[in-house]
Amino acid sequence: MTENTKASPLPQIGQLTLREIWTCLKSGVEDFRAAPMFGLFFSAIYVLGGFGMIWLGAGHVTWVLATSLGFPLAAPFAAVGLYEVSRRLEADLPLEWAAVLGVIWAERTRQIPWMGVIIVIFFLFWTFLAHMIFALFMGMTAITNISQDLSIFWTAAGLRMIAAELVVGAALAFLLFSMTVVSLPLVLEKEIDFVTAMLLSVRTVAQNPLVMLVWAAAIAGLSLLALLPWFLGLVVVLPVLGHATWHIYRRALYDPT
Repeated sequence: MTENTKASPLPQIGQLTLREIWTCLKSGVEDFRAAPMFGLFFSAIYVLGGFGMIWLGAGHVTWVLATSLGFPLAAPFAAVGLYEVSRRLEADLPLEWAAVLGVIWAERTRQIPWMGVIIVIFFLFWTFLAHMIFALFMGMTAITNISQDLSIFWTAAGLRMIAAELVVGAALAFLLFSMTVVSLPLVLEKEIDFVTAMLLSVRTVAQNPLVMLVWAAAIAGLSLLALLPWFLGLVVVLPVLGHATWHIYRRALYDPT
């Protein structure tokens, strides 16, 4: 949002029901079926990005870090593409590659890049915290042996470490989910700064805790299943979830006028 752009009025937070999760998932499937080439194109960014991180990072920690830092910055732009497709289908606007990609290109000077930075900061913090938890439970000497002996994970200390990593990781993931679940589509559609959008997203989750917790679990579960085999399930699951997120956003927030 530039200085000359008039800010949009803040939308109001609605009350969601569990039934709407299923409705939004069905709408996500319908959007994917209505514009499959767009969904396949944007999901391919994620899948190829995953393969690229494995290929570049195999045995090289520096490359893993470098590609991992770039990937969260690019991912929101792919999500914006899916939101824009759903927005156009909803408004009965023509689906043209130039128009959809033009919206993504225009976002580079708006709020999405700043949200990508927040995602990177979260990633860096989680990476540091995960290593710290490992060191606290396993001791520094285990770090040098992990690549040669994975049996340390099945010890009592190893199992406690895994449990701690899962609990802390889930808490941080839900916090990031809370800040972005409706803020990403919101800054695409409205002229609202990313800080305000993220705070509104957190308030939306706080006012609909059960529904949003189930939606976060659905995203995590479906994405995990889609990783098999070799990330290929993501080609279908990611566009469906992206389109469904747009519909969740449309039901969670509404204009007061």
